[in-house]
Amino acid sequence: MRDLLVVCPQARDLREIHAAGLSESYTVRFAGSDLDDADESFDPERFVAALSARPVDGVVGTKDRSALLASLLAERLGLPGPTPQALLACQHKPTSRRLQRLAAPEAVPRFAHVRRGEPAQALPLSPPVFVKPVVGRLSENARRLASAAELAALEEDGYPLRYARIAALAGLPESAAHGFLVEELLEGMEVTLEGYVHRGVVTTVGVTDSVKYPGTNSFEAFVYPSSLPPARTAELEAIAERVMPALGFDGGFFNMELFVPPEGEGGPWLIEVNGRIASQFAPLVRAVHGRSTYEALFRLACGDDPAWRVGPGEGVAVSYCLRVFADAFVVQVPEPEPDLEILVGAGRRLSEQGTNDADSYRLAIFHEAGRTREEALARCRARAAALAFELEPAAPVGAVAADRG
Repeated sequence: MRDLLVVCPQARDLREIHAAGLSESYTVRFAGSDLDDADESFDPERFVAALSARPVDGVVGTKDRSALLASLLAERLGLPGPTPQALLACQHKPTSRRLQRLAAPEAVPRFAHVRRGEPAQALPLSPPVFVKPVVGRLSENARRLASAAELAALEEDGYPLRYARIAALAGLPESAAHGFLVEELLEGMEVTLEGYVHRGVVTTVGVTDSVKYPGTNSFEAFVYPSSLPPARTAELEAIAERVMPALGFDGGFFNMELFVPPEGEGGPWLIEVNGRIASQFAPLVRAVHGRSTYEALFRLACGDDPAWRVGPGEGVAVSYCLRVFADAFVVQVPEPEPDLEILVGAGRRLSEQGTNDADSYRLAIFHEAGRTREEALARCRARAAALAFELEPAAPVGAVAADRG
């Protein structure tokens, strides 16, 4: 059996590796803990150096920072996998945009890298615009802005600094991890294409639709497979086949987010490229096709061709994200369930925990399946309504401070 090392695993990794039965084919080893839970004492250089003495056949990570650590380790051990430089070309958004534009100029919006300390008057695009951190996770600090003054008022969280400590090992200057990417607004149906690259050949696993809470930019559900017609899906695949080689990416999984305008209103727009598996979608692909993307990921990590050859599949599967749109104090959370990811804990405000977007607070993620899209979504919404979260309205932070004074 081959030894496969999973770097800084998240709880989702443990569940999906078990569901795919991978421990029957690999000796699966784990090193470190989820970096979202790591404290400031985490030393990436020491971490990689310590693991470099451990002989393994492959190494993977499933979040941006853990995937970058895995690539650094694989490079030192001479193992297959994307190079650290290719992952930086995906993760550092200004670099990624420049390379994307060379490969697929028609699919890349106008953009600019606005650095810290630059005056608001330097904004090169006329508002309204969309901004996101130069390096970030999920949708934190990503938002629509109506004026240059709003851009000047944005503040970074602690993620860029934590990311920079790892990215520096791959040659990214610390200063490059700060600032915001400013882009023209895009419209259309939001989708994610997931696939992998093996020896220069790009293979598409599938396309997933994003469903947002009405009137918001916050994701409610991810639906697999996509409702796009085959001709539209082929356009997305053609973009991936040009962009991934331009990023220098090989030997790993990727996922690519795009906006797809209505038929006859133009081609797809590329939002961003992530040089890692879409772990949240793994149970959806498994439910529809009966094969795990983690199993394919492990094969790639050992240098093998996953040979992804699946048919159209059966039914529809949905990953659902329960959110609320006002801060609250968490009194109670539901009891654990096998496929229920509870993202908050009792005893604190929502704003003090979790990874949230600019407008909402995530409570839980789970998945359901059905014969049709409508049936699967209905099951998700019914289950969400039944989850035993107890929340109390949270007083404004200033008011709380005044009460304590």
